[in-house]
Order: sequence, then C-alpha cells, then structure tokens
Amino acid sequence: MAQNFLTTALRPELIKPRLQGTDKDTIIRELIEVLVSAGAISDRDAAEKAVFDREKTMSTGMENGIAIPHGKTDTVDSLIAAIGLKPEGVDFQCVDGQPARILILTLSPANRSGPHVRFMAGISKLLRDEETHARLLEADTPDAILHILTTPKN
Repeated sequence: MAQNFLTTALRPELIKPRLQGTDKDTIIRELIEVLVSAGAISDRDAAEKAVFDREKTMSTGMENGIAIPHGKTDTVDSLIAAIGLKPEGVDFQCVDGQPARILILTLSPANRSGPHVRFMAGISKLLRDEETHARLLEADTPDAILHILTTPKN
C-alpha cells in the first residue's frame, strides 16, 4: 500500500536526509521547497496555505517521532510527498510529547480522500516498525532512505 506508492512515486530528489529547520513552520517550508525544487509542485503559496491551514486545525505530529504535515489543494493532480529527517528532533506538538524526527509532508487533490487516507495508514504502519524507524534515522543519503522505505522486510 504505502510501499507501493513509495516505490512508484518517490524519487531521491523528494528526500532530504538532514533538515535544517529548528521549528515546525520552518520544517514545513523546507519540505515544500523540496517539492518545488524537484518540480513536483508549481504553486508554493497554495501548498503552504493548504498545509498551514491544516496545522491550525490540529497538529499533524503523531507518535514515536513521526509527523505527517499534509494538506489538500487543487494545485496537485495526485498525492505527492517529501520526506525529511531531523535526527535530533523538532517540536511538532506530537501526541506523545516527543520531538518529531521523521517528517513526511504530503499534498493531495482537494476532491479525493481515498489515496490520502490509504497513504497515511500505510506509511504510519511502515514507520511503526522499530527497526525501520531506527534504520531511517541512521540513513544519510536519499538513496539509502528510499531503499529502506521501499524494500519489503524479509
């Protein structure tokens, strides 16, 4: 499910092994810049508005050092994602009070919820695995991160 999406849609240029931002807003902008730089989105302002509007409703900080900031916008035709790592963590108002270390920003079309819901469920399940989680935080290249996320465990 999430691994299938990651295998077909994620590219190394959508992965930033070491995020520089030190707060939630900066991290969100940094991940949106990853999407802009890779040519995955053309309307930075619409992307930022969608994600920040969603964050105002409720933080997208999950548990176990994971945050999945996301938004819906008519400026994308299908779900897109950028992944960044912040091994030292950043405050993302995660539900367990822990800092976020693995951050996945997604944008999806405003009129479709199915792919977004399936992706969120799949990626959450994948990152719940402690070994995968630990290996990701040690990875230091986009290719290594992509390999960890898209190679099924034996």
